[in-house]
Amino acid sequence: MDAQALKADFPILATSVHGQPLTYLDSAATSQKPRAVIETVDRYYRTQNANVYRGVYSLAATATEAFEGARDVVARFLNAPRETIVFTHGTTDGLNLVAQSHARTTLGPGDEIVVSPLEHHANLVPWQEVSRATGARLRFVEPEPDGSVTVEAVRSALTDRTRLVALAHVSNVLGTVTDIARITRAVHERGARIVVDAAQSAPHMPVDVTALDVDFLAFSGHKTLGPTGIGVLYGKPELLAAMPPHYFGGEMIEEVQLEHSTYKPPPMRFEGGTPHIAGAIGLARGLEYLMDVGLEEIHRHEVELARYALERLAEVEGITVYGPRERQAGIITFNLGDVHPHDVATALDEYGVCVRAGHHCCQPLMHRLGIHSSARASFYLYTTREDIDRFVHALVRTREFFLHAVG
Repeated sequence: MDAQALKADFPILATSVHGQPLTYLDSAATSQKPRAVIETVDRYYRTQNANVYRGVYSLAATATEAFEGARDVVARFLNAPRETIVFTHGTTDGLNLVAQSHARTTLGPGDEIVVSPLEHHANLVPWQEVSRATGARLRFVEPEPDGSVTVEAVRSALTDRTRLVALAHVSNVLGTVTDIARITRAVHERGARIVVDAAQSAPHMPVDVTALDVDFLAFSGHKTLGPTGIGVLYGKPELLAAMPPHYFGGEMIEEVQLEHSTYKPPPMRFEGGTPHIAGAIGLARGLEYLMDVGLEEIHRHEVELARYALERLAEVEGITVYGPRERQAGIITFNLGDVHPHDVATALDEYGVCVRAGHHCCQPLMHRLGIHSSARASFYLYTTREDIDRFVHALVRTREFFLHAVG
């Protein structure tokens, strides 16, 4: 895979910051957009813009065809039946849909929800709220010292009262990859359901929901080269069919009387109101781009970059890197001595290097690591070794600056 050639497809990567070439290392937060996605969204608004489903004129039919065509692309991307694909606002929205429409209506006092301390807040707080509302109990998987979640640890957390397991496929802090296929088999042996946060896996590696046999899986469009405000929830057909809608309005209804209404089958039942039409179409084009490049190639490229980054970071005195030594994904989380991560990120920005700083919406994990926050560099298909070299050079200069300032 030629990352340097792919970089030319992303207009923003040709820009500069503070007179320096833009070195974008924050793709775990949001990906940049290729020209193909930008032009697809622009073309929709220029030549296809109309509301979907409701119009009988040709422009509305064209918009509807493009929107439903996007659902077909997502289904192919996940290897799933199209009726299992629900468009959402993003991963957070999808996880909340499962929490409110499935878990809250099926769980009761004494039931158990199993999660891990590594989870993004979006895959923890909804289950806290379900627990509070239903009387269900939260149980926690104990990760390995390197932050990985093993099938043995999950088995240890499962009981006869376990009804739901919620896990991230890839940690957005440590970059650890969880063996979802094996864990799913263990969960199903106990008669429980599993919901997967795929925000950090779907953009970066093959995700086949049929092979994984997961019950629910959510990911975001803005991390998969698409627009913000669009995402996907996959759910097994029988589970979606049993779930009530979680918000109400136009297009999700079948029939409305003054005092009662009936609702359409999934996925329409969960897509009330005018959807993010351009977002879905742009997302589909982003997924097509990823499939054209090849998800296996993208994953291999990112892991190789992460290994190279670790080699280069070993040259930086005072740096602490978190997570497994053997990299599993294109995420490197670190701290630079006693320098606050926000100061590190601000200093790196002067060199055109963009990294994330903070608790990464994973405060329980930060507490386990014994820190309040950290900096994070994350890679994608357009990241090159030259980007890593500029990052390390800027980090060395940043360390020198703060040593001089303290001295």
